[in-house]
Amino acid sequence: MSQTVDRALSILPLLAEGPADLGRVADRLGVHKSTALRLLRTLHEHGLVYRQSDQRYRLGARLFALAQEAVENLDVREIAHPHLVRLNEECGHTVHLAVYEENEVLYIDKVESRYPVRMYSRIGKPVAITVAAVAKLLLADLPESERRVLAEKLDYPLYTSRSTPNAAAFLKELERVRDQGWATDLGGHEESINCVGAPIRGVDGRVVAAMSVSAPNVVVTADELLTLLPLVRRTAEAISREYSGRTPTKDPA
Repeated sequence: MSQTVDRALSILPLLAEGPADLGRVADRLGVHKSTALRLLRTLHEHGLVYRQSDQRYRLGARLFALAQEAVENLDVREIAHPHLVRLNEECGHTVHLAVYEENEVLYIDKVESRYPVRMYSRIGKPVAITVAAVAKLLLADLPESERRVLAEKLDYPLYTSRSTPNAAAFLKELERVRDQGWATDLGGHEESINCVGAPIRGVDGRVVAAMSVSAPNVVVTADELLTLLPLVRRTAEAISREYSGRTPTKDPA
């Protein structure tokens, strides 16, 4: 039974490459055509493959519907939380998770620092969109045309001397973040708070959330916080793998 299931499931990646006839399916599986036909018929009955008029087979609509339903039911916060807790236990600093919804970047999870000095961020509260590391990561993934339209609409409060001053500077920063794959906020919102973050990606490679580690400079300097970047990126990659169902790859440096 397990061999039959394995063979049937092996057909799906083949058809993802494009339509294939019975002979090609049998050759790929290394089985007789009659065996391949039985497997294809079973998959066809469940809507997972479809037989075209030219007698070639392609992936069925039911498979796409199942995939979409699975994606819609994924809860990135539920998947990410254990990883955020482990990161917090390892580094001791405040860890945030954020998403982009309706032109706002919102915190959806937070693990508090073990140190006495705490941050006043709250779950459900919008972040400072022009300076926060998580906001840069989420907005940097937008198509260029959307980034430009959004940048022109935003206000640019000068929270500190390091705040992003205008749309041109913001777009330049987003391009840098997009290229390097991580972001910082080094005193851009509060002079005494530094932050480093990394993106969480879905099955299509798009950024679905962003996570960060933040700490006041009375606890750790900006340079010391930046040494945590490899750990932050590894955590984000682990969440991305679990969220998207990808197999493990080499951890980012």
